[in-house]
Amino acid sequence: MTRIDWAGLMRLGLVELRLTPEVFWALTPGELLLIAGVDPARAPLSRAGLGALLERFPDRPRATPTERK
Repeated sequence: MTRIDWAGLMRLGLVELRLTPEVFWALTPGELLLIAGVDPARAPLSRAGLGALLERFPDRPRATPTERK
């Protein structure tokens, strides 16, 4: 059985999404994650995925061929 991070869910619902306590407690954890845009079926970012993102969106502009020398 998976433990539920109630403190994290409460912070998400009450602070970040600004739900009222009544609305928050009426939701299931799955409904709350759906409202927040979290897709539980999506795998976490892997090291390879991060590398691909860094290559695609570098923090600094890529050097031109003449600058690489």
